[in-house]
Amino acid sequence: MILDIDKIRLDFPILQQKIYKRPLVYFDNAATTQRPQQVIDALTRTYTEYYGNIHRAAHFLADKATEAYEQTRDKARELINAENREQIIFTKGTTESINLVAFSFGEAFIQGGDEIIVSEMEHHSNIVPWQLMAGRKGAKIVMLPIDDEGRLQIENLDSLITDRTKLIAVTHVSNVLGTINPVKKIAQIAHSKGIRILIDGAQAAAHLRIDVQDLDADFYTFSAHKMYGPNGVGVLYGKKELLEKMSPYQGGGEMISEVKFAGTTYNDLPYKFEAGTPNISGVIAFGAAIDYLQQTGIENAAAWETELLNYATDQLLTIPGLRIYGTQAEKSGVISFNVEGVHFFDLGTMLDKFGIAVRTGHHCADPLMDHFGIQGTVRASFAFYNTKEEIDVFVDALKKVIAMF
Repeated sequence: MILDIDKIRLDFPILQQKIYKRPLVYFDNAATTQRPQQVIDALTRTYTEYYGNIHRAAHFLADKATEAYEQTRDKARELINAENREQIIFTKGTTESINLVAFSFGEAFIQGGDEIIVSEMEHHSNIVPWQLMAGRKGAKIVMLPIDDEGRLQIENLDSLITDRTKLIAVTHVSNVLGTINPVKKIAQIAHSKGIRILIDGAQAAAHLRIDVQDLDADFYTFSAHKMYGPNGVGVLYGKKELLEKMSPYQGGGEMISEVKFAGTTYNDLPYKFEAGTPNISGVIAFGAAIDYLQQTGIENAAAWETELLNYATDQLLTIPGLRIYGTQAEKSGVISFNVEGVHFFDLGTMLDKFGIAVRTGHHCADPLMDHFGIQGTVRASFAFYNTKEEIDVFVDALKKVIAMF
């Protein structure tokens, strides 16, 4: 299927505007994607037609909201090919999902002296929660290094794994390098030694077809706002036998079966991990985003994004003094770069005056910046609504900005 990009772009109202009297070129999709009208409409309908608190009332509005909310759970299960809907836990996003696992898995399975392997290319959200858990439990964090091409050195895993290793935490796709990691192979290595694996899928779920059963992931996490959906919504997938042994992350309404001062019994999965009133409208709108992705075809979107990535890479490499970080062949649509003699923040600030939105800084990946001996980069990241013409505008503007310095 060949995507009709012009038609797709009409679905995204924000792309039609101008910034500083120039057409918006939005290349900050790794941070957050824009929303199609279908998602905006779903959000509006929730508030104007059937908003009510879910699961807890017998009236029409609550019933309809509950049905729509739970339909999104089924859509998310289908999207990643989870075996059961009970394995789909709604959270605020990838960050909360990882924190949930770090706390609850840590409480259930981690003892003093145990080890967690975390890759060098991780987002802070897949480092700090494990550090906090390690501090509570007296455990140790072990780093899995990368090479200068941005490739995980998984050949080092055998030497890093010990009889105290309990879990490997690794990103599916790097938010800085774009590297697509061989997470299925890592899972095979881990499971051959009785070790669990958590995969951060924040940068993967909108760009790759995810099959958690094929990957044999113990935990998989992703966020709606990086998938053309609303912010404040995420998904944690977990193997049922692990989730059942893990204690609740938070206490409150919904996650309980019965409360007495003598003691409390917890609700069944997935509600055991969904304390309090959730982001009802956001989850329902996320269902519309999943529908939009499925109708577009994730494979179709990925093919176009790869074409954009290759085209942009070729154009950028013609610029003297420009270095791209992350040169693995297996990449998603992310390009992080610096230009010799020009600060990345200055580049980003000046590109904004041309109507071009890119990200600058360390991208919540300080250890990765340390590896390359830099403080930050400019990052351009693509979605299927971007075009080669936008890349031409971007590269031309970048050349003009560099000439100013």
